[in-house]
Amino acid sequence: MKVRRSAYVSVVALLAISMTVVGCSKAPNDAQIVSDIQAKISSDSGLQGKQLAVQSTDGSVTLSGVVDNDAQRDAAARYASSAPGVKQVVNNLQIAPPPQTAETTPPPVQQSKPAPSSRRRHTSKKQQDEAPAPTQVAQVAPPPAPAPTPVQTAPPPPPPPPPPQKVTIPQGTVLSIRLVDPIDSEKNQIGDTFHATLNHPLTINGDTVVPSGSDVQGHLVDVKSAGKFAGQSAVVMQLDSITSGGNTYNIQTDQFKKQGSSRGKNTAEKTAAGAGVGALLGALIGGGKGAAIGAAAGGGVGAGSQAVTKSQQIKLPSETVLSFTLQAPVTVIATNKGSNSGRQQLNPNQ
Repeated sequence: MKVRRSAYVSVVALLAISMTVVGCSKAPNDAQIVSDIQAKISSDSGLQGKQLAVQSTDGSVTLSGVVDNDAQRDAAARYASSAPGVKQVVNNLQIAPPPQTAETTPPPVQQSKPAPSSRRRHTSKKQQDEAPAPTQVAQVAPPPAPAPTPVQTAPPPPPPPPPPQKVTIPQGTVLSIRLVDPIDSEKNQIGDTFHATLNHPLTINGDTVVPSGSDVQGHLVDVKSAGKFAGQSAVVMQLDSITSGGNTYNIQTDQFKKQGSSRGKNTAEKTAAGAGVGALLGALIGGGKGAAIGAAAGGGVGAGSQAVTKSQQIKLPSETVLSFTLQAPVTVIATNKGSNSGRQQLNPNQ
């Protein structure tokens, strides 16, 4: 009877210790919160180079500084709110006013003075009488002009092509792209660039301004690889530029995020449960010493069964179709000639 009671007390104590270890997690401090938010802001192409201040007091984050537009202001707030340990975000970011162009006044036109009138010379009657008489010259008829030779005129040159038309693609336009470079959460790192092509053309009022097949470039904002026993894989992507008609335009888009399944909690529960069962069996068989041996064996069984199945990694192969949304308008020169028109359009589910 005493042996069973001591075994029961040992099982309860081990289970309490396991639950305490699993449930304990240290929340990030204010310095870690500020560092995490600044890293995310620095990885955004639209916010790079901006003098933004980030302060955190007991999880309450305050943003201050100057940005170019509302899209950049909202993006900084999203980065702050998504950081672990943030309880509240106070967005004090200001939007810079548009630059003013100086108006130039044309110089006054100087009016030219009229030339002085020439004075008439008066001659006396005596001078008129002494002047020699005009000599009469016989008029000789000029020779007849030769007949004009017909001239063959060249056809007029064709009219010059119309000047290139600039159009503005509005904010909120969806960009469907197709990956050229594959993405793997186990191999890629933060800051890696990737190439893609525009899967569907961008149109304004039914006219194509950026054709399908245009080159697109982006970078990885965040990459997390799942561990063998715990951790959750994650990939965060953002587009930076698009090339059309030989011109490259910087763009600002939202972020594409994808997360894998997490197995960390499942692993801890299985390990703790295996240890508890092993301790119970060991206690029933061999007393206190058997309980210790059974606990170690049970924990090993739980960890070993979890090690067989690795956590899910994120793999986006080439030709994967993804969608992004413009966060700010972009002005381009309209063209209907793609840089890689040979690639056929794909549906997002292909």
